[in-house]
Amino acid sequence: MTELTHLHTGKVRDLYGAPDGSLVMVASDRISAYDFILSTPIPDKGAILTALSVWWFEQLADLAPNHLISVDSPLIPPKWRGRAMLCQSLEMVKVECVARGYLTGGGLTEYEASGSVCGLPLVSGLVDGSQLPEPIFTPTSKAAVGDHDESMTFDEVGALIGAAAAEEIRALTLAVYSRAAAIAAQAGVILADTKIELGRDATGRLVIADEVLTPDSSRFWPADEWKPGQRQSSYDKQFVRDWLTSPAANWDRRSGAEPPPLPEEIVLATRERYLQAYERLTGLRFADWSAAHQ
Repeated sequence: MTELTHLHTGKVRDLYGAPDGSLVMVASDRISAYDFILSTPIPDKGAILTALSVWWFEQLADLAPNHLISVDSPLIPPKWRGRAMLCQSLEMVKVECVARGYLTGGGLTEYEASGSVCGLPLVSGLVDGSQLPEPIFTPTSKAAVGDHDESMTFDEVGALIGAAAAEEIRALTLAVYSRAAAIAAQAGVILADTKIELGRDATGRLVIADEVLTPDSSRFWPADEWKPGQRQSSYDKQFVRDWLTSPAANWDRRSGAEPPPLPEEIVLATRERYLQAYERLTGLRFADWSAAHQ
Protein backbone atom coordinates (compact mmCIF):
# COMPACT_ATOMS: atom_id res chain seq x y z
CA MET A 1 0.00 0.00 0.00
CA THR A 2 1.23 3.51 -0.81
CA GLU A 3 2.67 5.27 2.20
CA LEU A 4 0.72 8.34 3.30
CA THR A 5 2.18 11.09 5.48
CA HIS A 6 0.02 12.62 8.19
CA LEU A 7 -0.04 16.38 7.69
CA HIS A 8 -2.77 17.83 9.87
CA THR A 9 -5.63 16.99 12.23
CA GLY A 10 -8.51 19.43 12.33
CA LYS A 11 -11.73 19.48 14.31
CA VAL A 12 -13.30 16.86 12.05
CA ARG A 13 -10.87 15.98 9.26
CA ASP A 14 -7.45 14.38 9.09
CA LEU A 15 -5.19 15.25 6.17
CA TYR A 16 -2.53 13.01 4.64
CA GLY A 17 -0.05 13.61 1.85
CA ALA A 18 0.48 11.11 -0.98
CA PRO A 19 3.86 10.72 -2.74
CA ASP A 20 2.50 12.32 -5.93
CA GLY A 21 1.60 15.55 -4.10
CA SER A 22 -2.11 14.85 -3.86
CA LEU A 23 -3.91 14.80 -0.52
CA VAL A 24 -6.15 12.27 1.22
CA MET A 25 -8.75 14.03 3.34
CA VAL A 26 -10.49 11.77 5.86
CA ALA A 27 -13.74 12.88 7.50
CA SER A 28 -13.97 11.43 11.00
CA ASP A 29 -17.08 10.94 13.13
CA ARG A 30 -15.88 13.68 15.50
CA ILE A 31 -18.20 16.59 16.11
CA SER A 32 -17.28 20.05 17.35
CA ALA A 33 -19.31 22.76 19.03
CA TYR A 34 -18.38 26.07 20.64
CA ASP A 35 -14.74 25.58 19.56
CA PHE A 36 -14.47 22.25 21.40
CA ILE A 37 -14.08 18.81 19.84
CA LEU A 38 -16.61 16.74 21.73
CA SER A 39 -15.60 13.43 23.27
CA THR A 40 -18.58 11.56 21.80
CA PRO A 41 -18.51 10.67 18.08
CA ILE A 42 -21.60 10.57 15.83
CA PRO A 43 -21.75 7.23 13.96
CA ASP A 44 -21.54 7.54 10.14
CA LYS A 45 -21.09 11.30 10.33
CA GLY A 46 -17.84 11.30 8.34
CA ALA A 47 -19.32 9.22 5.55
CA ILE A 48 -22.46 11.36 5.38
CA LEU A 49 -20.37 14.55 5.15
CA THR A 50 -18.28 13.02 2.36
CA ALA A 51 -21.28 11.73 0.41
CA LEU A 52 -23.06 15.07 0.64
CA SER A 53 -19.97 17.07 -0.35
CA VAL A 54 -19.44 14.87 -3.42
CA TRP A 55 -23.06 15.41 -4.46
CA TRP A 56 -22.82 19.17 -4.01
CA PHE A 57 -19.55 19.35 -5.96
CA GLU A 58 -21.51 17.98 -8.92
CA GLN A 59 -24.31 20.55 -8.49
CA LEU A 60 -21.80 23.42 -8.40
CA ALA A 61 -19.46 22.22 -11.15
CA ASP A 62 -20.41 24.97 -13.58
CA LEU A 63 -19.79 27.69 -10.99
CA ALA A 64 -16.28 26.62 -9.98
CA PRO A 65 -13.97 23.62 -10.08
CA ASN A 66 -13.46 21.61 -6.89
CA HIS A 67 -10.54 19.78 -5.36
CA LEU A 68 -11.95 16.24 -5.61
CA ILE A 69 -9.96 13.72 -7.64
CA SER A 70 -11.56 10.46 -6.49
CA VAL A 71 -13.37 8.75 -3.63
CA ASP A 72 -12.33 5.29 -4.86
CA SER A 73 -8.62 5.74 -5.54
CA PRO A 74 -6.30 2.90 -4.48
CA LEU A 75 -4.41 5.58 -2.56
CA ILE A 76 -7.31 5.59 -0.07
CA PRO A 77 -6.89 2.72 2.42
CA PRO A 78 -9.93 0.37 2.60
CA LYS A 79 -10.62 1.36 6.23
CA TRP A 80 -11.32 4.94 5.07
CA ARG A 81 -13.43 4.18 1.99
CA GLY A 82 -16.68 6.10 1.91
CA ARG A 83 -15.43 8.87 4.19
CA ALA A 84 -12.25 9.95 2.43
CA MET A 85 -11.46 11.96 -0.68
CA LEU A 86 -8.33 12.07 -2.79
CA CYS A 87 -7.88 15.78 -3.51
CA GLN A 88 -5.71 18.32 -5.26
CA SER A 89 -3.27 20.26 -3.14
CA LEU A 90 -4.18 23.95 -3.23
CA GLU A 91 -2.94 27.26 -1.90
CA MET A 92 -5.78 28.01 0.49
CA VAL A 93 -7.44 31.42 0.75
CA LYS A 94 -6.76 32.80 4.23
CA VAL A 95 -10.42 33.62 4.90
CA GLU A 96 -13.49 31.61 5.88
CA CYS A 97 -16.06 32.48 3.21
CA VAL A 98 -19.52 32.74 4.78
CA ALA A 99 -22.82 33.63 3.10
CA ARG A 100 -26.01 34.32 5.05
CA GLY A 101 -29.54 34.47 3.71
CA TYR A 102 -31.14 34.38 7.17
CA LEU A 103 -30.11 35.87 10.49
CA THR A 104 -29.17 33.50 13.30
CA GLY A 105 -26.19 32.28 15.34
CA GLY A 106 -23.15 34.53 15.49
CA GLY A 107 -24.64 36.86 12.89
CA LEU A 108 -27.67 37.46 15.10
CA THR A 109 -25.45 38.14 18.13
CA GLU A 110 -23.45 40.69 16.15
CA TYR A 111 -26.61 42.33 14.76
CA GLU A 112 -28.18 42.64 18.21
CA ALA A 113 -25.04 44.37 19.48
CA SER A 114 -24.39 46.73 16.57
CA GLY A 115 -27.19 46.58 14.00
CA SER A 116 -24.70 45.20 11.49
CA VAL A 117 -22.86 42.00 10.55
CA CYS A 118 -19.22 42.17 9.42
CA GLY A 119 -19.60 45.92 9.01
CA LEU A 120 -22.73 45.61 6.85
CA PRO A 121 -25.64 47.64 8.31
CA LEU A 122 -28.92 45.72 8.31
CA VAL A 123 -32.51 46.93 8.55
CA SER A 124 -33.94 47.25 12.04
CA GLY A 125 -36.43 44.84 13.56
CA LEU A 126 -34.83 41.56 12.49
CA VAL A 127 -35.17 38.58 14.84
CA ASP A 128 -33.74 35.08 15.11
CA GLY A 129 -34.56 33.34 11.83
CA SER A 130 -35.45 36.46 9.84
CA GLN A 131 -34.83 36.26 6.10
CA LEU A 132 -32.44 38.99 5.00
CA PRO A 133 -33.43 41.35 2.17
CA GLU A 134 -30.67 39.69 0.13
CA PRO A 135 -27.88 37.22 0.93
CA ILE A 136 -24.75 38.81 2.40
CA PHE A 137 -21.06 37.88 2.49
CA THR A 138 -19.89 37.73 6.11
CA PRO A 139 -16.30 36.44 6.14
CA THR A 140 -14.34 35.40 9.19
CA SER A 141 -10.72 34.82 10.05
CA LYS A 142 -9.30 31.30 10.02
CA ALA A 143 -8.62 30.29 13.60
CA ALA A 144 -6.50 27.41 14.80
CA VAL A 145 -8.22 24.37 16.30
CA GLY A 146 -9.68 25.40 19.64
CA ASP A 147 -9.67 29.11 18.82
CA HIS A 148 -12.60 31.17 17.57
CA ASP A 149 -13.05 32.58 14.07
CA GLU A 150 -13.45 36.36 14.18
CA SER A 151 -15.73 38.40 11.93
CA MET A 152 -14.02 40.46 9.23
CA THR A 153 -15.22 43.42 7.20
CA PHE A 154 -14.89 43.30 3.44
CA ASP A 155 -12.19 45.97 3.62
CA GLU A 156 -10.23 43.80 6.05
CA VAL A 157 -10.45 40.89 3.62
CA GLY A 158 -9.16 43.16 0.85
CA ALA A 159 -6.26 44.28 3.02
CA LEU A 160 -5.37 40.64 3.72
CA ILE A 161 -5.64 39.08 0.25
CA GLY A 162 -5.99 42.05 -2.14
CA ALA A 163 -9.04 43.94 -3.37
CA ALA A 164 -9.48 41.97 -6.60
CA ALA A 165 -9.24 38.61 -4.80
CA ALA A 166 -11.71 39.81 -2.17
CA GLU A 167 -14.23 40.70 -4.90
CA GLU A 168 -13.67 37.30 -6.52
CA ILE A 169 -14.24 35.24 -3.38
CA ARG A 170 -17.29 37.29 -2.41
CA ALA A 171 -18.87 36.77 -5.83
CA LEU A 172 -18.22 33.02 -5.80
CA THR A 173 -19.41 32.57 -2.20
CA LEU A 174 -22.70 34.32 -2.93
CA ALA A 175 -23.12 32.38 -6.20
CA VAL A 176 -22.64 29.09 -4.35
CA TYR A 177 -25.13 30.14 -1.69
CA SER A 178 -27.75 31.21 -4.24
CA ARG A 179 -27.43 28.00 -6.27
CA ALA A 180 -27.56 25.80 -3.17
CA ALA A 181 -30.45 27.72 -1.60
CA ALA A 182 -32.51 27.22 -4.76
CA ILE A 183 -31.74 23.49 -4.87
CA ALA A 184 -32.51 23.10 -1.15
CA ALA A 185 -35.80 24.97 -1.57
CA GLN A 186 -36.92 22.39 -4.12
CA ALA A 187 -36.45 19.79 -1.39
CA GLY A 188 -38.43 21.84 1.14
CA VAL A 189 -35.29 22.93 2.98
CA ILE A 190 -34.10 26.45 3.84
CA LEU A 191 -30.36 27.05 3.59
CA ALA A 192 -29.95 29.70 6.27
CA ASP A 193 -26.19 30.17 5.89
CA THR A 194 -23.10 28.34 4.75
CA LYS A 195 -19.32 28.47 5.03
CA ILE A 196 -17.07 27.40 2.19
CA GLU A 197 -13.33 26.94 1.85
CA LEU A 198 -11.59 28.18 -1.28
CA GLY A 199 -8.10 27.67 -2.63
CA ARG A 200 -6.13 28.31 -5.80
CA ASP A 201 -4.65 25.67 -8.06
CA ALA A 202 -1.36 25.93 -9.93
CA THR A 203 -3.00 28.09 -12.61
CA GLY A 204 -4.43 30.54 -10.05
CA ARG A 205 -8.05 29.43 -10.49
CA LEU A 206 -10.34 29.57 -7.48
CA VAL A 207 -11.28 26.04 -6.43
CA ILE A 208 -13.87 24.86 -3.90
CA ALA A 209 -12.09 22.78 -1.27
CA ASP A 210 -12.60 20.82 1.94
CA GLU A 211 -16.32 20.06 2.38
CA VAL A 212 -19.24 21.99 1.00
CA LEU A 213 -22.85 22.51 2.09
CA THR A 214 -22.94 19.87 4.81
CA PRO A 215 -24.67 20.02 8.22
CA ASP A 216 -21.26 20.88 9.70
CA SER A 217 -20.70 23.94 7.53
CA SER A 218 -24.30 25.06 6.93
CA ARG A 219 -27.61 25.57 8.66
CA PHE A 220 -30.47 23.64 7.07
CA TRP A 221 -34.04 24.22 8.28
CA PRO A 222 -37.27 22.44 7.31
CA ALA A 223 -39.13 25.08 5.32
CA ASP A 224 -42.55 24.05 6.59
CA GLU A 225 -41.47 24.65 10.22
CA TRP A 226 -39.71 28.00 9.70
CA LYS A 227 -40.97 30.68 12.05
CA PRO A 228 -38.89 33.83 12.67
CA GLY A 229 -38.50 34.87 16.29
CA GLN A 230 -37.58 31.48 17.67
CA ARG A 231 -34.93 28.79 17.39
CA GLN A 232 -35.59 26.82 14.21
CA SER A 233 -35.84 23.07 13.77
CA SER A 234 -32.73 21.99 11.91
CA TYR A 235 -30.89 19.26 10.05
CA ASP A 236 -27.52 20.28 11.42
CA LYS A 237 -25.41 20.36 14.57
CA GLN A 238 -27.40 23.20 16.09
CA PHE A 239 -29.25 20.35 17.83
CA VAL A 240 -26.02 19.48 19.68
CA ARG A 241 -25.30 23.13 20.51
CA ASP A 242 -28.81 23.46 21.94
CA TRP A 243 -28.36 20.41 24.17
CA LEU A 244 -24.98 21.63 25.42
CA THR A 245 -26.49 24.94 26.51
CA SER A 246 -29.57 23.33 28.08
CA PRO A 247 -29.93 22.58 31.82
CA ALA A 248 -29.66 18.86 30.99
CA ALA A 249 -25.99 19.25 30.05
CA ASN A 250 -25.11 21.14 33.24
CA TRP A 251 -22.29 22.92 31.39
CA ASP A 252 -21.28 26.56 31.27
CA ARG A 253 -19.68 27.30 27.90
CA ARG A 254 -17.94 30.35 29.41
CA SER A 255 -16.20 28.28 32.08
CA GLY A 256 -13.47 26.94 29.82
CA ALA A 257 -14.28 23.41 30.99
CA GLU A 258 -14.62 20.60 28.46
CA PRO A 259 -18.22 19.89 27.39
CA PRO A 260 -19.79 16.74 28.83
CA PRO A 261 -20.18 13.53 26.80
CA LEU A 262 -23.34 13.39 24.69
CA PRO A 263 -26.06 11.01 25.91
CA GLU A 264 -26.94 8.15 23.58
CA GLU A 265 -30.32 9.66 22.68
CA ILE A 266 -28.64 12.92 21.60
CA VAL A 267 -26.06 10.97 19.56
CA LEU A 268 -28.75 8.97 17.75
CA ALA A 269 -30.94 12.02 17.15
CA THR A 270 -27.96 13.95 15.77
CA ARG A 271 -27.07 11.10 13.40
CA GLU A 272 -30.68 11.06 12.21
CA ARG A 273 -30.55 14.78 11.43
CA TYR A 274 -27.38 14.39 9.36
CA LEU A 275 -28.93 11.43 7.58
CA GLN A 276 -32.12 13.40 6.86
CA ALA A 277 -30.08 16.28 5.47
CA TYR A 278 -28.32 13.98 2.99
CA GLU A 279 -31.38 12.03 1.89
CA ARG A 280 -33.78 14.96 1.72
CA LEU A 281 -31.41 17.23 -0.20
CA THR A 282 -30.10 14.64 -2.64
CA GLY A 283 -33.07 12.30 -2.99
CA LEU A 284 -30.59 9.43 -2.56
CA ARG A 285 -30.29 6.69 0.07
CA PHE A 286 -27.25 6.85 2.31
CA ALA A 287 -27.25 3.05 2.47
CA ASP A 288 -26.56 2.99 -1.27
CA TRP A 289 -23.52 5.25 -0.82
CA SER A 290 -22.20 3.00 1.93
CA ALA A 291 -22.69 -0.12 -0.16
CA ALA A 292 -20.97 1.44 -3.20
CA HIS A 293 -17.88 2.54 -1.26
CA GLN A 294 -16.98 -0.39 0.92
